Amino acid sequence: MSGDTSPAQTSPETLQEPAEAMPSAEVQPGQPDPPVPQPGAEESPEGSAPPDKLQELEGQLAALQAEHEALRSQYMRIAADFDNFRKRQSRDQDDLRLQITCTTLSEILPVVDNFDRARQQLNPQSEEAQSLHRSYQGLYKQLVDVFKQLGVAPMRVEGEPFDPNLHEAVMRQPSQEHPEDVVIEELQRGYQLHGKVLRHALVKVSMGPGPQGAQMSEDPAPDQEHAG
Repeated sequence: MSGDTSPAQTSPETLQEPAEAMPSAEVQPGQPDPPVPQPGAEESPEGSAPPDKLQELEGQLAALQAEHEALRSQYMRIAADFDNFRKRQSRDQDDLRLQITCTTLSEILPVVDNFDRARQQLNPQSEEAQSLHRSYQGLYKQLVDVFKQLGVAPMRVEGEPFDPNLHEAVMRQPSQEHPEDVVIEELQRGYQLHGKVLRHALVKVSMGPGPQGAQMSEDPAPDQEHAG
């Protein structure tokens, strides 16, 4: 019949089976995404040695540290040597200054001795001589004050034990008043500069009572013999 409709005929092209879907990797929940390989990246096997560049840098660091320690030790030695040199130079300058001062003062000491001898010998009688003597005493006192300011001090030796570091024995004689090796007279005054001997004192030293004095001390007095 022309009026009947027949079911639509399908072409063989429309009845093709659907293509099979490509299997996809299932991702479990909670797991990180698989790493995406970068182009040009090379994988190194596990447990292999560090790259050559790292070894080179470590070697350079070790060499620099060793050089630093060597330079530091050298600097410390140079600093210590310079400090010792500076101290030695200071001591040498002080010693030289003291030596020059001692030499200069030693040349002046005979003048002081002459002043002292003249002062002891002067016995002015007239008023004019006394005025001159006072002027002379003032000049001598000024000279002594200058010596004091420089650190020069005279020695006091009479009655002191003989000390070869300070005294020079010119004479030795028996003495009833002083024991042996005691200074009994000063022949020339000695001086010290800041505790250092500027000039030794010339002295006369006691030998003790002597044989005659010892004999007299052992023999009893005549009155005691008669009394016995």
